[in-house]
Amino acid sequence: MANIATQRIKREFKEVVKSEEVAKCSINVELVNDSFTELKGEIAGPPDTPYEGGKFLLEIKIPETYPFNPPKVKFVTKIWHPNISSVTGAICLDILKDQWAAAMTLRTVLLSLQALLSAAEPDDPQDAVVAKQYKENNDIFRRTATHWTNKYAGGPNIDPVYEDLVKQLQTMGFDEHKSRVSLSTCNWDIGRATDNLIS
Repeated sequence: MANIATQRIKREFKEVVKSEEVAKCSINVELVNDSFTELKGEIAGPPDTPYEGGKFLLEIKIPETYPFNPPKVKFVTKIWHPNISSVTGAICLDILKDQWAAAMTLRTVLLSLQALLSAAEPDDPQDAVVAKQYKENNDIFRRTATHWTNKYAGGPNIDPVYEDLVKQLQTMGFDEHKSRVSLSTCNWDIGRATDNLIS
């Protein structure tokens, strides 16, 4: 890794680890294999959002051209959000693409991602299905996002109705995660979700 990138990321890593603001927001970062090119981030779901109570893991890869190019970040924890792929964890956020500036830091990235959980941008989606649900049926979107938070991010409230629908599809022989995705995509209509899994 280029020397400038290493020095910069070491400094920023310390900044995140020692920052009171970051600690208050329940944001964490740690090295993977003692390397400054690969980090593991964790952000807590913000209060008063469907992500509240969840802990979301992030994979952060630092390119050799850092800080002139943004880090490559994706969600490892599955999440239901218009700007994050429910399949790959890829993130649609301008500062991770064309709006990146060399003055931005790891702290900026982590706080921006946490802010994205509070304020989705459904008109610039990463996941078109989730964005459509967000815009057309926000109540079901919120319940689905809460359900995914509880299932995948350790959130506190499992929805027994949604969990029961997933189990019904499992008893038909479908994979648990695929069943959950199909139900989420079909607004929890078990008939449509079943057709979706069969086709």
